Amino acid sequence: MYDHAQVEKIRNHALEREQRGEIEAWLLELIYDAKLFKAFVPQELGGRGAGMPEALRLFEQASWIDGAFGWLVTIGAGGGFFSATLPEQEAVALFSGRDAVLAGSGMPTGTAQRTEGGYIVSGEWKYCSGSTYASFYTANCMIEGEGEPLMRSFAFLPEQVEVIRDWNSLGLRATSSHSIKVQSSFVPENMTFDIATEPRYDDPIYRVPFLPFAQTSFAAVSIGIARHFLEECRSLAAHKAWEWSEMQSRRLEALLEAVDREEQWLTEASHLFHTIVESSWETFVQEGELSPELWDEVGQVSQQTASTARSGAQTVFPLLGMTGLQQNHPLNRTWRDLHTVTQHSVLLSL
Repeated sequence: MYDHAQVEKIRNHALEREQRGEIEAWLLELIYDAKLFKAFVPQELGGRGAGMPEALRLFEQASWIDGAFGWLVTIGAGGGFFSATLPEQEAVALFSGRDAVLAGSGMPTGTAQRTEGGYIVSGEWKYCSGSTYASFYTANCMIEGEGEPLMRSFAFLPEQVEVIRDWNSLGLRATSSHSIKVQSSFVPENMTFDIATEPRYDDPIYRVPFLPFAQTSFAAVSIGIARHFLEECRSLAAHKAWEWSEMQSRRLEALLEAVDREEQWLTEASHLFHTIVESSWETFVQEGELSPELWDEVGQVSQQTASTARSGAQTVFPLLGMTGLQQNHPLNRTWRDLHTVTQHSVLLSL
């Protein structure tokens, strides 16, 4: 879906993007044109209406081009999941626009008090990727004064949200994954929802449990970034071939052997991942359900794939010499991006 010129342009601006801490307007326009943020939004709301296998290929390809780009596409697209559980009129208003994309958090670090027609909400939520360009926001709150603890999801308009620019991570630095804050803001009842309720649309994607939905998405990002990292390693070997063959011939051999081996293992892990996901998806679509055991298998292969991607990068990194330590080099950036993605708790076998 991307031509060579687009790939080169995105990569050539990666350092500038990382230093600025957010993606450029022209790259957002590319995303809007391709409806990447609307991968899971139904076609009747102007989305792609993609199934899981198609979307995972989109996430992997975008992440292969650039880690931050791929992460933002993945997170932005994931918000389309909520188009099936927000009240219909509000879902149309929030998701129909060309530039519709949400940022938010699943952690229930806000509180909500019932009032006439809705709730008074206050809270602060961390790690909201895409926070600086979101057209709306979602976050979870605990309802106060309800006896038993009750969590509910809330949608906020930009004017209700303060973006706290505190994202300062090892990698994915260009993702604007800042905290957001809402202070004593009124949210009408029809701007709240529960993702566990029956989805309004029949598309199977809206019935995928949220955990494997996240695990597969992030595993696809891991595959894409790891592929890019190993390609950069091979490029370094070619660039250093003459110098190292004269002075450090064993290092050159060791690097090439390691890259060959890790590329093979990543290819095998990726093939198994896509095979299991696509087979499970086909069963899910045909039968309308999938056993918890099979969903667990999907989650486990996602975790294993991410682990293979991470461990491969860790094995090769010591062989890169001083070049690998330069923060402005693609080797260093892809390594940092990969370790940031695979740090996510859903990809850890805990």
